[in-house]
Amino acid sequence: MPKLTRLRLVRERRALSQIDLADAADVAQTTLSRLENGTTSAQPRTLRKLAKVLRVDPAELIGPDEMAS
Repeated sequence: MPKLTRLRLVRERRALSQIDLADAADVAQTTLSRLENGTTSAQPRTLRKLAKVLRVDPAELIGPDEMAS
């Protein structure tokens, strides 16, 4: 399961708070915080939901180191 190392950057570029993104993606805000801090990895379904709300390809949320793994 990938770590979303670029999630915070993309979220901030969209001018969304963690709460706004969590609500729109139907993800707990605590989960979103853990994903941004790298303390947990994203389930594929969560990755797709976040990418859809942020209007990016899921790969854009994953750092280059994670994609090489």
